[in-house]
Amino acid sequence: MGSPGLSNLATATRVGLSEPISTGGPTEFDVIKTRELEKFLVDAGLYESHEEAIRREEVLGRLDQIVKKWVKNISRAKGFNEQLVQEANAKIFTFGSYRLGVHGPGADIDTLCVGPKHASRKEDFFGELYRMLAEMPEVQELHPVPDAHVPVMRFKFSGVSIDLLYANVALWVIPEDLDISQESILQNVDEQTVRSLNGCRVTDQILHLVPNIQTFRTTLRCMRLWAKRRGVYSNVTGFLGGINWALLVARICQLYPNALPSMLVSRFFRLYNIWRWPNPVMLCPIQEGSLGLPYWDPRRNYKDRLHLMPIITPAYPCMNSSYNVSTSTLRVMMEEFQRGNEICEAIEASNSSWDSLFEPFAFFEAYKNYLQMDIASETEDDSRNWKGWVESRIRLLTLKIERDTSGVLQCHPHPGEFSDKSKPPFHHSYFMGLRRKQGTNPQEGEQFDIRLTVEDFKLDVYAYAFWKPTMRIHICHVKKKDIPNFVFPGGVRPSHSTTRKKRKQDEINRGVSLTDSSSTAVSGCDASLVDETRAKRQFKADVVDTLSNVRYPENLSGHGPEDAGIVESTSPARPSSAAHGSSLSTSAMEKPVIEQSLQPIISHQGSLDLLDGLGGVQLKSEVQDNDMDQEIKPSEFFTIEQTLGAATEEEGSSSFSKIQQNGDLEELEPLELIASTAVASTSTHVPAQKPLIRFSFTSLAKATSNSA
Repeated sequence: MGSPGLSNLATATRVGLSEPISTGGPTEFDVIKTRELEKFLVDAGLYESHEEAIRREEVLGRLDQIVKKWVKNISRAKGFNEQLVQEANAKIFTFGSYRLGVHGPGADIDTLCVGPKHASRKEDFFGELYRMLAEMPEVQELHPVPDAHVPVMRFKFSGVSIDLLYANVALWVIPEDLDISQESILQNVDEQTVRSLNGCRVTDQILHLVPNIQTFRTTLRCMRLWAKRRGVYSNVTGFLGGINWALLVARICQLYPNALPSMLVSRFFRLYNIWRWPNPVMLCPIQEGSLGLPYWDPRRNYKDRLHLMPIITPAYPCMNSSYNVSTSTLRVMMEEFQRGNEICEAIEASNSSWDSLFEPFAFFEAYKNYLQMDIASETEDDSRNWKGWVESRIRLLTLKIERDTSGVLQCHPHPGEFSDKSKPPFHHSYFMGLRRKQGTNPQEGEQFDIRLTVEDFKLDVYAYAFWKPTMRIHICHVKKKDIPNFVFPGGVRPSHSTTRKKRKQDEINRGVSLTDSSSTAVSGCDASLVDETRAKRQFKADVVDTLSNVRYPENLSGHGPEDAGIVESTSPARPSSAAHGSSLSTSAMEKPVIEQSLQPIISHQGSLDLLDGLGGVQLKSEVQDNDMDQEIKPSEFFTIEQTLGAATEEEGSSSFSKIQQNGDLEELEPLELIASTAVASTSTHVPAQKPLIRFSFTSLAKATSNSA
């Protein structure tokens, strides 16, 4: 391959909220590193075969034919004349990873069916179309979820997994050239249609707002793989999902429009390692729109001020796509950004490789104490529904523990589930790492009694509107040495020597023991130390300018970043003009943003109040040594006598009436942490001892008998 990007540099036209940090083109070093990165992605099996790609296109074509036949059938059944029946039409759109061009082998396809106003969602889409699909031999595992936040029909078509949404727009006839990016498509439609359309509209806007689609796709593939291997790819558990990572990568592409993927990956970690959340990440100004739909605006909406890591979607109505992030999960991601930045710096200094960056996170070696959550049911359908419901509640347990321990005890939920092959089917286990918040000093005799917190969470789970007595949940505390073997690959626990080596390597990667690698980098490049320091200072100054521009675009209040305490005031340093090594010369070309954009975040001419609720979060990417984790002693078995009457009484409440199991389909409305009467009990003074966490260990059998 030649030198990609050298002959096709992006123009100087600004894309996004601010001027690019650097418009410099790639160096030969960047070209070499990008080739290595692309080979790594191929070896990791991220690309589908040509045959699979053709089969996906054939399935989409067949699905489009089916929905066109379906809408004609229902039009005829509703008494339309033959001319209107022949004009009746429906159209299939794609979104998500498939539309972005970053899907891998076996990935599902997120699809949207747009139909006319007379084709209803409940009777026609989940009724007649469901019956048509159920009668087709090539359709398997058909599962409708009409009560989900984003109603969806899931199935496999000729072996290809499909997630099908529906939007019935205010048109009698759907033209083949329908443009759903226009705001007018949202007129006179219900909320489910707005949410269903939003996936396609956001995906198309992302592709429109990046300067180079191919480099964006390669970089996004890298970040998706990295996030999955490091355990931070999961919207439902409080991390980031596919749309979130796409938006973060797209912003980096805007700031470095002519960079190759290797440099974009490096700059991704460099920028977000020092990003001052909750400053929002946005690809374009937020439009108020003319339809009166609610959008993300912390000046007006108090709840929007509470978001910790706002990543704003670019299509109207603009929303925060990462409202699920909690204090604990944000801490985990910031540590991972720091680790990624340090490894990328080592790669640029030729002291590391891409393998180190993508090293899987040793979750079961990272903490001394864990919560284990076991769920069970008795049929496949019940298991699918119960599993989806419980997964949607796990982040509530994180929030409740943070609330009841005043944020001192932090949680790290594992994004996936495990199954013990020795148990009957439909049993699943989830794990959550526990540790004390960085910077807090353990006090003698201090206890964390979260028994009521766990029971409160279980009541929320058992309030599932479609709960059955055969659906069970059990939560217990386990130490690292007692983690069950079925969570490890092949059911074999790694040897102590292997785990110690991996733990030490991860500590080095996370920056806990950086003296050796740092000294090596300095000794090998003493002459460039001054240039490198200047380049990094310049990068920080440019980011300060970018944050200032995004955070206080109109500055009507007279306050700036220094007043708010968000970013540290620094004088922009001039980059060195000497080209010194590939990575340093690239950094040196990062120029200051001289002309700041005065375009507002939100195109609204009203007064701009300070976002008081957003200014108090101060993040430091510090890594806590595992040895500093406080030992947590399991208490004796403790059972609270209770029935599930209180839970079942709430089945009619709207808070629990929807099946929250959208999977890769990103929800765009926050699920509130319902105020609970369960509060962590006050610890009594006892002789000096190690801090405790007490749990309620209610057995599955006991829970079942109580609910009977």
